[in-house]
Amino acid sequence: MRKLINFLKKNSILVIIVLFATGLRFIAITHTPPSLNWDEVSHGYNAYSILKSGRDEWGDFFPIIFKAYGDYKLPIYIYLTAVSELFFGLNAFAVRLPSVLAGIGTVIFTYFLVKELFLYRGKTLINTQNNSEMVALLSSLLVALEPWSLFLSRGAFEANLALFLIVAGVYFFLRGLRATSYLLPATTLLGLSVWTYNSARIFVPLLIVTLVLLFKEELLRVFKENRKLTSYILILTSLLFLPMFYQLINPIGQARYGKVGIIDDGAIAQIIEARENSSFGPLLTRLIYNRPTYFTQRFVENWGSHFTCSFLFFRGGSHYQFSVTGHGLLYIVNLPFFFLGLLILLKRVLKKDKASLFLLTWLILAPVPSSLTREAPHVLRSIVMIPIPMILSAIGISSLFTFHYSPFTKLRYFLILGYLILLFIYSGNYLQKYFEEYRSLYSWSWQYGYKEVVDYAKHNYDKYDKIIVTKKYGEPHEFFLFFWQWNPRAYQNDPNLIRFNQSNWFWVDRFDKFYFVNDWNIPSQEWESFKLESGESVQCTVDSERCLLITSPGNYPKTWTKLETINFLDGKPAFELYENN
Repeated sequence: MRKLINFLKKNSILVIIVLFATGLRFIAITHTPPSLNWDEVSHGYNAYSILKSGRDEWGDFFPIIFKAYGDYKLPIYIYLTAVSELFFGLNAFAVRLPSVLAGIGTVIFTYFLVKELFLYRGKTLINTQNNSEMVALLSSLLVALEPWSLFLSRGAFEANLALFLIVAGVYFFLRGLRATSYLLPATTLLGLSVWTYNSARIFVPLLIVTLVLLFKEELLRVFKENRKLTSYILILTSLLFLPMFYQLINPIGQARYGKVGIIDDGAIAQIIEARENSSFGPLLTRLIYNRPTYFTQRFVENWGSHFTCSFLFFRGGSHYQFSVTGHGLLYIVNLPFFFLGLLILLKRVLKKDKASLFLLTWLILAPVPSSLTREAPHVLRSIVMIPIPMILSAIGISSLFTFHYSPFTKLRYFLILGYLILLFIYSGNYLQKYFEEYRSLYSWSWQYGYKEVVDYAKHNYDKYDKIIVTKKYGEPHEFFLFFWQWNPRAYQNDPNLIRFNQSNWFWVDRFDKFYFVNDWNIPSQEWESFKLESGESVQCTVDSERCLLITSPGNYPKTWTKLETINFLDGKPAFELYENN
């Protein structure tokens, strides 16, 4: 306890940063983002199903990959969510808690990672060894504040948990070069990361190869001196990485990439069109326009797009669930410092500094997983770039304020204060946009309204023989299972359950008295039946059974009676509820 108290006193600024990061990540966490999206409720209900029955929603016993909707989710986040739900129940707080804690952990381990990089053989990334504390603290502060890391720390994103495991794993690896016992947790954390998010399955093996090549002399020394430790590391590596590689060569492991990869039907159509319009001869045309050349060109373009000022500092990503639209992932105030830090890093690389070369390689490799997909630059898939931009910005800031020949040397503290004021002004503006404008304008992108729909259906359950729900906003069955807290065993063994695999997706058309229909299969005439994807018809005529319809605005049989409208947070209608007369 005394050691802890002494550490907290010695590192009071770090403690303040961590407390600040904690507050930013926990405040209003159940309301902002405005609701749980379909991936979050999938995590939550599968975790709940594991907790209550030992099986996922599909009845698989403690799976190492979850079918979910057919996107085959990796298991670590879901199992951690099960632990969270054990203590807090099935709710938004429990589902988002692992990501929130991971975000806080990334802030902490960024500090220790930077300190370890400075300690490596006594070498420094900037002018003097005394700057290590400033760079470490600034890096940690920027990870706490920058939109990229803050936004993704507040939703139930497996990617954010994978980032924490990677940053912590790299720290323990570097620490293990000085104290070998740290290599075991390094292996464990990096190994777990590849079972957390798909981008880590590409990035982490590349990063490990980089670490081994850069620090092979140190590792050989460790392995020669401690054969027992070497055996443990090899066993852990085999247990954590070999099954992952086995999965990747099988259809289940490739399922997710098959939906987002560069080469798809559209790409093939473009290649064929280019060949048809080519003025070159047949042989040259085939050499120029083919899958490998198309893939290579798109990959290089995608990779470069992650380093544009538009993506990093001005506009951010295009997916509304991963960043505030029209706002950069990093604050503009850090733009000059980021590039200054990059120049300093390149200078140190030319002097063959291993720590600098490692950071540069991390930066180069990080966009690779995202670049393999069609939607690059992608905020979530390139999350493994964090915390490198923050570290580079901190290096740039520190080098400028500690430059001995600067005419502003005596004013350095005022310069730092001025920078911090600007940083907090930008942060304040971003937080206002995030908690107010973004929450209101983009609640639709988080599938807002499902909780209210489920609450209504739950309170009126006994009044209706059938409850019919549109599929317009994503897989509605998962929201009903989650918000209703449906018994997992009852769901798995439901005799009315209709679900099937079609078009590389798993569809649920029915369970209990709930029927889920495509929006275009909702009839406009009261005498017509509802058509399910499976081909089954649902009849709700006046003379048959009493039915509740939960539908998109204006889409209902003409004689049905409107009961209620549920709006998005911007006031636009999300769902309308009707019953047959």
